[in-house]
Amino acid sequence: MIYLVDASIYVFRAYFSVPDTLTDPHGRPVNAVYGYFRFLGDLLMRERPVYAAVAFDESLTTSFRNDIYPDYKANRETPPSDLVDQFGNCRDLTRALGVAEFASPKYEADDIIGTLAAHMRGRGVSSTVVSRDKDLVQLLRKGDVLWDFAADRRVEHKDVPTRFGVRAEQFADYLALTGDAVDNIPGVRGIGPKTATVLLEHFEDLETLYARLDEVAALPIRGATGIARNLDRHREDAFLARRLTRIDCAVPGIPDGNDLSVRPPNEDALWSLMDDLGFGEQLRGLARRVAARYDSTR
Repeated sequence: MIYLVDASIYVFRAYFSVPDTLTDPHGRPVNAVYGYFRFLGDLLMRERPVYAAVAFDESLTTSFRNDIYPDYKANRETPPSDLVDQFGNCRDLTRALGVAEFASPKYEADDIIGTLAAHMRGRGVSSTVVSRDKDLVQLLRKGDVLWDFAADRRVEHKDVPTRFGVRAEQFADYLALTGDAVDNIPGVRGIGPKTATVLLEHFEDLETLYARLDEVAALPIRGATGIARNLDRHREDAFLARRLTRIDCAVPGIPDGNDLSVRPPNEDALWSLMDDLGFGEQLRGLARRVAARYDSTR
């Protein structure tokens, strides 16, 4: 099993839950770094993964999806500058703890996680995706898990139809039909979750749906004739949306020979970073416990 961490969610969560009065010796906020370090240290202690990797988002505006659709995520607010400044420290601490970390200006953390999951699946290793982002459901295959660490809720591949109404393999198509307000993806007008679920019960994917569009009017859906017309009218919108909702599992240069095994922490780098950040005994104790778990005799 490899643990693939969607880091930004936990960095943001730490930023808004840990008081910004927590500062380094120069008076700069380190609340997000503090909370993120506790999260990652706790994960390593609790699960002791043999393989793990952490994916970071670099930008809200430079993804290849913005090239396809400029309004992609245009509804998101720019992160506060004092939070942006802490992401570099989070990445440094991840490496110092012995965990591989990745980021890209053109691909999102979701794409990096998808690529790493596909890479490890090819080696016979299943994935636990550590995130609360439902979009990542589409990555799950037999043996995989989506784990909301903070709430300790797990969704296995077999659970997806019960939880979401469609199979994991259909989830990008589902979002393309319904739209995704969080990412500012409009979808197909008039298609809500219930209608999308019924459509994907009858048709494997968007390609099959549009190849057999004449069958939609006969489905047991209220307003089926109008839905068929809307689907026809918004054909290009549906396939554009699917280009945005589908996670790219072939990011160039990932993992590029990186060893995804969790290594013992680089203690020199770790203590130096903790000195710079002004972290005290509580986090140093956690770091020592992680180091003891991943010593050379493991």
